[in-house]
Formats: sequence, C-alpha cells, structure tokens
Amino acid sequence: MNAYLAEFIGTAILLLLGNGAVANVLLTRSKGHGSGWIVIAAGWGIAVFVGAFCSKQYSGAHLNPAVSMAMLWANELVWQEFLGYVACQLAGAMLGAGLVYAFYSEHYKLTDDSDVKLATFCTAPAVHHLPQAFFCEAVATFALILPIFLMADPQLQLPGTLTLTPSTDLPRLGLGTLGLLPVGLLVFGIGLSLGGTTGYAINPARDLGPRIVHWLLPVPEKRDSDWGYAWVPVLGPLTGGVLAAMTYHWLM
Repeated sequence: MNAYLAEFIGTAILLLLGNGAVANVLLTRSKGHGSGWIVIAAGWGIAVFVGAFCSKQYSGAHLNPAVSMAMLWANELVWQEFLGYVACQLAGAMLGAGLVYAFYSEHYKLTDDSDVKLATFCTAPAVHHLPQAFFCEAVATFALILPIFLMADPQLQLPGTLTLTPSTDLPRLGLGTLGLLPVGLLVFGIGLSLGGTTGYAINPARDLGPRIVHWLLPVPEKRDSDWGYAWVPVLGPLTGGVLAAMTYHWLM
C-alpha cells in the first residue's frame, strides 16, 4: 500500500472510531448515551491503536500532523513528504467524521443541543481562555509525542536516519505491533488526566478536518463551527510536537 494512502485510511479509521465514541455518549437516544468521559477516553485510545495498527507497516502510522511536524523537524521528512502526509491525514479525518454523521444521522435529528452536535465533530475548551487552551494543547501533545519517541526502536536517532523497509521510502517510528498498544494506552491516559480543559485534540487533523465537515454538512439545527477557536487545536499540537522532538534530541 502507498504510504499516503495508508495515512488516509488510518486517520479515517481513527476518526470513525474516536468520534463514533463521542457521538455514542453524547447524542440523544444512543445506546451509550450518558455513559461518560471514561468511555470517550477509552474509545479514543482504542481508535488510535486500530488506526495505527492498520497503517504502521506502510507509513509509520503518523495519523497526526503534530507527529509529522516532529519528524520534519528531525530531518526525517522533507517538506513535500510532510505536506503529503498532512493532506492525507486531513482528508482521512474528514471522511471519518462524515461517516460518523451518516451512521448517527437519526440521532442528530433527535438531539436538540447544538453544542453537543458540534462536540461530536471537534473540540472546544471547557473555559474559554485561548492562551490557557493553547498551553494545554501544547503540553498534552508534548506528553503524547515525547513518550512515543522514547518507546520507539533504539535505531531512531533524532535528528538522524531511520532504518527503512522495502515497502516505503518514507520514515517510520520503529514501533512494533505491541509497541502500538502502549500508544493507545497513552492516549487513553491523556484523555483521563489532561483532557478536561480542551477535550485533548492533540492532533490538528483530528480537529480541523471534522470541523470543516461540520461546516459543510446539513447538520439539523447546527450552530456555527467556532472558527475563532479553531487555530488552538492546530497550532497548539504542532508546537507541542516540535518541543517533544527538540527535547528527545537533547536527551539523546
């Protein structure tokens, strides 16, 4: 499989399962309605594991522009590859979000709260203080990417070169199948510990792609897509990703 296609498919699966968990908990008359934050956090952890498992062999399973930005900073991606990865991640996120909407379409009709409907697509801060929200997204993403680098194969030396496989000439993070399970658990843990302020986007594609889909789709009685906040879950994670790569290089 082409590495870019793998990023598209993996990110689509990530969003289908992750946002699907959010919709299951929040939308009216869903079987999982009201089951709580721990279900959402667990759903996202499993979504990351499955999406990464499906794409790791072909693309290294970035599934996140913040990861790709960290690899770019480490000279493991060139700009053309970075932009290709990000475009496919964004497109995959849009497809996944659209599938969630189609899957729960009848429940969107029954749900009156427009903020809840938006929350099944993208994140929002619990307290609307943008500098604090930016800080939280940067720190949470740092807490995602630095451990991923530390769990990766020792051959990963940032900045440096990675051992590549015949299936692709693009970089891999060196995480084996079992190594992906701790990443899923890490996302689960971040949701439980650091998710209460902003909803822990920690992935620009995960937030921006579905936000665009919310803006485009005829969601019944929807509100605006909160574009005034949209820059935070994009720039915050990108900043956290670069800081994580810089810290790994300093440590190693």
